[in-house]
Amino acid sequence: MPDLLDQKLIYAKTTCRLCEGKNLDSVLDLAPTPLANEFVTSDLAEIDQPIFPLGLSLCEDCSHVQLKHVVNRNAMFTDYVYVSGTSKVFVEHFKNYAKQVLDTFKPEKHSLVIDIGSNDGTLLKFFRDAEYKVLGVDPAENIAKLANDSGIETLIDFFDSKLAEKIMIDRGRAEVILANNVFAHIDNLSDVTVGIRDLLTEDGIFIFEVSYLKDVVEKNLFDTIYHEHLSYHSLKPLTKFFHRHGMKIIDAREVSSHGGSLRVTVQKASGKKAVRDTVAELLHAESELGLHKKQSIVSLADKIDVLKNELSQLLEEIKSKGMTIAGYGAPAKATTLLYEFGLAPYLEYIIDDSPLKQNLFTPGNHIPVFSYKKVVDHHPDFLIILAWNFAESIIRQNVSYLENGGHFIVPVPEISVH
Repeated sequence: MPDLLDQKLIYAKTTCRLCEGKNLDSVLDLAPTPLANEFVTSDLAEIDQPIFPLGLSLCEDCSHVQLKHVVNRNAMFTDYVYVSGTSKVFVEHFKNYAKQVLDTFKPEKHSLVIDIGSNDGTLLKFFRDAEYKVLGVDPAENIAKLANDSGIETLIDFFDSKLAEKIMIDRGRAEVILANNVFAHIDNLSDVTVGIRDLLTEDGIFIFEVSYLKDVVEKNLFDTIYHEHLSYHSLKPLTKFFHRHGMKIIDAREVSSHGGSLRVTVQKASGKKAVRDTVAELLHAESELGLHKKQSIVSLADKIDVLKNELSQLLEEIKSKGMTIAGYGAPAKATTLLYEFGLAPYLEYIIDDSPLKQNLFTPGNHIPVFSYKKVVDHHPDFLIILAWNFAESIIRQNVSYLENGGHFIVPVPEISVH
């Protein structure tokens, strides 16, 4: 794609994002896609959007898995359509998350809590309500405005060491810094981590949540691979990375969000909090799985092909009987799923709960996105749940659709029909 490379929209990553080593080995290539959240309006639906290569490499020096190519961050994050607060599941997740942080680590009351990539401020609201000072940082102007309007002060910017220094001068150090589903989005992780370290109080903690490579491999969650997710984190390379930056991991646990995520708690190397047994336990589990060997990632290709063939046969059978199919949910991961499995020809439309996506068209394939009212009016025979990590709650909330003869298809991690 020389034209895109010439425009500096994308560049090939030649050094490891964590250890800066140059021994990157190609391990997986998926179908090229447009940017996962680049929905378009009707006047742009006839225009071909640029597509970008989508593949993974493994660092032979530290075992970190990462995208081979990096798309310009301004193209992905300055105008954003994902909003945390539109999902009841995620609101509850963040509520429990905040409670666990407060109960486990007991930060001093009224101290500063910062959320990097804070989106609409959903998580910070729970800390604010618990009488902590809060500050969000997010580069998406439209989403940050929602947060500021709701009373969660949010700086519209990308977090880096320079911004950290400014925050420290203006507001002092933070006792808790959070970064949820954003630590995988950052290309300059070293600079960001230096900023986090310097901004923390001496006994402060940094907690982040990311999609876990262990779950991607074990459950075949290939559609969590898209251009916003530059890194596919696991604990072993992260341990070395933080050590190199004067920090240490003190807690690591698996959580269920996004089909399988890793929540990591880090402190300065001089911090006094004890390292929990969970760290050694997860490192052992990764080793037992062979997670850091090339074959574990390469084997994903075969799993993807099996799932693709099964789903294609099912959808062909449904179509051959003259029945209709629509999609439920238009998350970022759906772009990878639609392109890798070639699903667009089967879907008449997609419904999504977010007003920011309704009446737009999906990236590249330009499938129209509507509110749930479309299902009520049109009643498709099958709804394939593209937001499969919410499948349980989606099915539970739409019993009337099932009672009226509709069916749900869950495509990942394995195909099921309800």
